Amino acid sequence: MTAIRILGLDPGLRRTGWGVIVVEGARIAHVAHGVVAPKETLPFAERLLFLFDAISEIVAAHAPDEAAVEETFMNNNAQSALKLGHARAMALLVPARAGLPVAEYAAKVVKKAVVGTGSADKDQVAYMIARLLPTAGPTTEDAADALAVAIAHANARKARAMTSAQMAILEATRRTARKTAA
Repeated sequence: MTAIRILGLDPGLRRTGWGVIVVEGARIAHVAHGVVAPKETLPFAERLLFLFDAISEIVAAHAPDEAAVEETFMNNNAQSALKLGHARAMALLVPARAGLPVAEYAAKVVKKAVVGTGSADKDQVAYMIARLLPTAGPTTEDAADALAVAIAHANARKARAMTSAQMAILEATRRTARKTAA
């Protein structure tokens, strides 16, 4: 079975969490994690460039096979939502530019994959990350969220693989039944 490296990203203009895991069969292991935090005093465009460069360095350093990004929740402040969207664009663009497939997951899906409920709070997510990835050590909220995004993607990959395998078995059974009936 081939090991797959997954980069999870929790985008934010102030702090973008990132985490890399490796998945081999049912095993999930921690590789690295951290937070990208551009200086808030930088002009907006330079903060975006900082995010772009930092995520590019993470992709180069850890060579992920796939990436997953958390979708943003709707913000009542349109200006904040727009700025967060720009940061999210960096999280989507950099891995895509590196040729990686990029998946997106709603926060509720990520929380459900890691904690078991879509309404989990950040402390519950961090607690489960510590249990699922004990070698990760202490994580910030942003890094824990990014690792959770990577785990959600790993789980979704397994579900898709199972579905594909089940469909192949079903199709083979149908072909055999047709041959037998004829």
